[in-house]
Amino acid sequence: MTTTLDLDPVREAALIAVQNDAFRRSILGNTPLDDAPKGQFVMTHAVAGLGPDAQLELSRRVAAFDAFNAGSDPHGWHEMGVIDLDGTTVWFKIDLYDVDYQYGSPEPSDPEQTRRVLTLLLPSEY
Repeated sequence: MTTTLDLDPVREAALIAVQNDAFRRSILGNTPLDDAPKGQFVMTHAVAGLGPDAQLELSRRVAAFDAFNAGSDPHGWHEMGVIDLDGTTVWFKIDLYDVDYQYGSPEPSDPEQTRRVLTLLLPSEY
């Protein structure tokens, strides 16, 4: 079995980015759930307070997001993005945990050892 210690950092980042992209797309069924990495999609109380229409629109935008660049994605993991929703800035962040959601993943590029948590939040909540 290949571990992250065996992987070139650029290759590992590319694997994690592909997995994070598949996970993001899966929140709206744009990737079959069987093909997507396992995880949870959550939002803060402030984002939930924007209402169901905003929540659905934000979910759509997160699933379709592709504006990653070196300035906003320095590790190349596609783990964070910024969305403007009618003048309200909303962030999404994907964190990589172990299978029990207790600690960081021991092998972030291995979907069998990693669970994702995608959080929608306002910048003021960071």
